Amino acid sequence: DGQRQLDDAIRAARALPGEGWASRLREGQPLGPVEAFLTLARAQVLARAVGRDEDFSQEADTTPPIEGLPEAAVKAATALSQLVKPLSDLRLTLLKRLADDTDELDTAMRQRIEAIARSLMRRAINPLGGWIAMLKTLDQPTPDAFVDWFAIDRRGGDEVDVGMSRHWVDPTEPLALAIAGAAHGIVVTSATLTDGTGDAEADWAAAEQRTGAVHLPAPALRASVPSPFDYPANTRVFIVTDVRKDDLAQVSAAYRSLFLAAGGGALGLFTAISRLRAVHGNIAQALDDAGLTLLAQHVDGMGTASLIDIFRAEEDACLLGTDAVRDGVDVPGRSLRLIVFDRVPWPRPDILHRARKARFGGKIYDDSLTRLKLKQAFGRLVRRADDRGIFVLLDPMMPSRLLGAFPPGVDVARVGIKTAIDETKAFFDGSCHREGETVK
Repeated sequence: DGQRQLDDAIRAARALPGEGWASRLREGQPLGPVEAFLTLARAQVLARAVGRDEDFSQEADTTPPIEGLPEAAVKAATALSQLVKPLSDLRLTLLKRLADDTDELDTAMRQRIEAIARSLMRRAINPLGGWIAMLKTLDQPTPDAFVDWFAIDRRGGDEVDVGMSRHWVDPTEPLALAIAGAAHGIVVTSATLTDGTGDAEADWAAAEQRTGAVHLPAPALRASVPSPFDYPANTRVFIVTDVRKDDLAQVSAAYRSLFLAAGGGALGLFTAISRLRAVHGNIAQALDDAGLTLLAQHVDGMGTASLIDIFRAEEDACLLGTDAVRDGVDVPGRSLRLIVFDRVPWPRPDILHRARKARFGGKIYDDSLTRLKLKQAFGRLVRRADDRGIFVLLDPMMPSRLLGAFPPGVDVARVGIKTAIDETKAFFDGSCHREGETVK
């Protein structure tokens, strides 16, 4: 039985995209029902995507579908269903062996059988079930809890994937239900848990929404503990007002001069990989001439963890990075004493964000996400009591309502780039006499 089920699964799997699928999709010559569906999904993206040129990833709504797409979706779902059945049968056959052949199977073989059965469920049956559910309902309204879209993913201008996605609008709903069903109690803690609007009740409400506490059966208990760090004494925030953020020559010059003023130990954060690469190309030689090591995510052929390890070990190195570095770096001491952010990190207006923004309060939701990103970035500066550092934002359009991202009492000043450079030098020399407008 198991051999027959395996043979049936292999035959049914021929409906899946095969070698050379990407070329066939571009040429409009698909093989099999799933490639046929993806060809039409790709055509819908190319016809409907707005705001992105073809050098970047693109996405489009699933409705209204172009001609032939719903029919192709039904055929693809049928083909996938024919693959799920033999795989499910094969899994049950394997599990049955555990009971039927108890006196014959040694521990190693039992573990292999159990691992294969789990893998069939996790890597094939469950994902196929998700695809089938989406495809069968493509011509129907998406359930309110979800958002669907088609996408073409590109890297370096080359297409690497075409697909359909379905995400929870509120992913904390299933998370909270799964956790609450098994837990006697839940503790959620973070230095950036609450928002920074200045309204304590609204800030806690945002925390409960973002963590999923609103979906739990009982109200959450709240607790707040003051930070042990003296942020006002040990940190400064400068918002630079005279560097055009759309002029990468000016942005690059600002990064170069600020990194040199701090003598290294600098983290440069970017909202887009293309901006990071452009700045890296413009400042690499100047930093090398000054004897400062420049590391860069998406440029150096190393993983993010390796880059951070090198940055942590070399006290005067500089590192350029995007979201993964902003949220994940932990570098105490002088190895990280300056952070420069290229611009206000507003959420990317993709289809998933559009659905969540509509659900969670519109502009208020955007502000909350942006304050959180700024909090996360600023939080990289001080990891222990004797850390000192400067945070620079190269964006004159930073609205005052986002200043709650910074700890109470921290000196935030809107200054020109020359003042920011001079005060950075003075701060690390031990004498900071800032000039410019102080934001209260």
